[in-house]
Amino acid sequence: MKKSLKLISLLLTLVMVLSLGACGGQKDPTTGSSAAPQGSTAAPQGSTSSGSQLAGTYDIKVWCPENAVSWTKEQIDSFNKSNTDGIVINATVEAVGEGDAATSMITDVEAGGDLFFFAQDQTARLIEAGALAKLGKAAAANVLENNEETSVIAVKSGDELYAYPLTSDNGFFMYYDKSVIPEADLGSMEKLLEDCEKAGKYFSFDVKNGWYVASFFFATGCSSEWEYDDNGKAIACRDNWNSANGLIAAKGLKAFVSSKAYNNSSSGADFAAATPSAIVVTGTWDYNTIKDILGDNLGAAELPSFTVDGKSYHLGSYTGCKLLGVKPQTDAVKQAVLHRLAQFLTNEECETKLFEQLGWGPANLAAREKASSPALTAFDAQKKYGTPQGQISGGWWDIAKAIATNVENATDEKGLQDALDIYKEALAGIIDMPEDEATAMTVIGAIAGTNWDTDFEMTQKPEGTWYTTEPIELKKGDEFKVRMGKSWDVNFGADNKVNGPNVVVEEDGWYFIKVVVNAGLTEGVISLEKNSPSTGWTVIGAIAGANWDKDFDMELQADGTYKSVDAFDLEAGAEFKVRQGQNWDNSWGNGTDNFKVETAGKFYVVFNPTTTEVSLSAE
Repeated sequence: MKKSLKLISLLLTLVMVLSLGACGGQKDPTTGSSAAPQGSTAAPQGSTSSGSQLAGTYDIKVWCPENAVSWTKEQIDSFNKSNTDGIVINATVEAVGEGDAATSMITDVEAGGDLFFFAQDQTARLIEAGALAKLGKAAAANVLENNEETSVIAVKSGDELYAYPLTSDNGFFMYYDKSVIPEADLGSMEKLLEDCEKAGKYFSFDVKNGWYVASFFFATGCSSEWEYDDNGKAIACRDNWNSANGLIAAKGLKAFVSSKAYNNSSSGADFAAATPSAIVVTGTWDYNTIKDILGDNLGAAELPSFTVDGKSYHLGSYTGCKLLGVKPQTDAVKQAVLHRLAQFLTNEECETKLFEQLGWGPANLAAREKASSPALTAFDAQKKYGTPQGQISGGWWDIAKAIATNVENATDEKGLQDALDIYKEALAGIIDMPEDEATAMTVIGAIAGTNWDTDFEMTQKPEGTWYTTEPIELKKGDEFKVRMGKSWDVNFGADNKVNGPNVVVEEDGWYFIKVVVNAGLTEGVISLEKNSPSTGWTVIGAIAGANWDKDFDMELQADGTYKSVDAFDLEAGAEFKVRQGQNWDNSWGNGTDNFKVETAGKFYVVFNPTTTEVSLSAE
């Protein structure tokens, strides 16, 4: 599938020389398409009398974040009314976040959106998967001329461009309540914490999230850069967080999480919480929410500095942008239309409206000049301390988010160093992960005393069907997901689709978690089971008409024991054993000997895997 789509993309680049009429007399910056593909008519069926070879109605699917659905529909409607080529776009607009779109596209390019929003760190993966149509010369020149430099870099691979810049504001900074925080204290983390403590309010900073905790390490000069092979596999990570500078960062982080004002959150709504924050570190996406809460007291600024051993370190941040991708098409005319629409959605007028409605900072230079808000001013001020966010292994996020917890639990400098050592060891595990582990499924969630920080192993039997290796005690309301390779690149939830919502447990009990995954990794059907063919228990013996040639199913009970599904008519002297995984590696009866029935009757077989005791229970 991937190779064929990449071939389509290359062919389209060669054959699309269709002359596209410019809208409104402007120079046409589309990919340049050509005469219709061999065997088709010169114009799509249903074309108007205008003579345009693009005229017609096109059914397309667009993926965008939920809060941008209305904007997307409005702009497509505007495109339909304003274009002079007789193009009519019939769009199905689906809410798929830019953080999820890339994984879903890579998993099944053909089923993905024809146009889709995505984050800049996913460009390389999407190109390799054949999910992005390359821009033609005119379109590329238009992007180069009219967009902010870092957003242009984000859409490039070599000398070619593969997407359209949509925003240039993906980063974080600090919002604050001006009625609580003096402007003179904005540069010092220590003073800001004191201000919050005195006011009985919080400093919200989601440092138990890799994206935000990196702020402390970038401040001291640390870096983490990933290298990938041609197949998109992480092969190296140049990372120096476990270093002398990393220890300084850990000390600064320890001082922050030790404050009474510390609140691990990045939600703008925290300003209106029952115990409200006076400071929240978040981004432009929260501007309207915070403005509604704080009104004239809304302040926004670059992040402060923290002090360790008398020296100050300015907190860093990740920076990036949102992009609009076009999926390769087999129909060259439709491909050209999609590029025309993508160009329209990322022009000055549309990006200006996107800023006005959602507060997103435009990548288009002309739109950016007109866009003004305290949030964008703060973003631009923080940007000089920012690190462009490249492609990052999905497994890194879990490793990085654990740093703050380990730092918080540390009682001395050795404990801080231990936190960095744990990080380094886990990081090596991603790079050196064996192929079988990289493709294995695991369960992760707020279950069994863990909080999205522990992967529960699963075993595969038969192919495509995975069970947790051991039963797990689940409580009503617990939430979990199933993922591959201990990474969020491929994960399944309640709707059985990639990146679906968390599964929520409906009833207390001991369960094996089961997932059945299709070959394309686009669907994973999750269920809670009472047994597992690979690690569960069965009864086998000279019983119920069998002669040690049939396994009878047992079910896991709420108390952790196993009970045969059916009751057996057992004769005195009958023998059987209970075994695991339908093999003899782990089998029990009377100890390791066969269990012998003493008195005839109808019984269930009960097994306690903790004590290895086998017993009979009357029907």
